[in-house]
Amino acid sequence: MHSVGIYEAKTRFSALVELVEQGEEVRITRHGKEVVRMLPMRRKPVITDEQIARELAQMAALHASIAPAPQADSVATLRRSGRSAA
Repeated sequence: MHSVGIYEAKTRFSALVELVEQGEEVRITRHGKEVVRMLPMRRKPVITDEQIARELAQMAALHASIAPAPQADSVATLRRSGRSAA
C-alpha cells in the first residue's frame, strides 16, 4: 500500500495509476487524513462455469419433460383425406 499527499498525487497521477494497475493500493491524503483510496478493478465473470452447467441441466430436464409433437401427415395425405371427405 502506498500513501501520498494530494499534491504529490496530482504531480504523479500517471505513475500512481500504473501502481494500481499492477495490483497495488494507493491512498491519497489531505493534511494527513485519507480522502481517496485507489484500488485495482476486480473483474468478475458475468456467469460462472457452475451456473452454466446448472442452466444446461435445467434446459435438458425441461426438454425431457416435453412430449414430442405427433408426426404430421404429409401434404399429399392431407389433400387426399380432404378430397375424400368432400
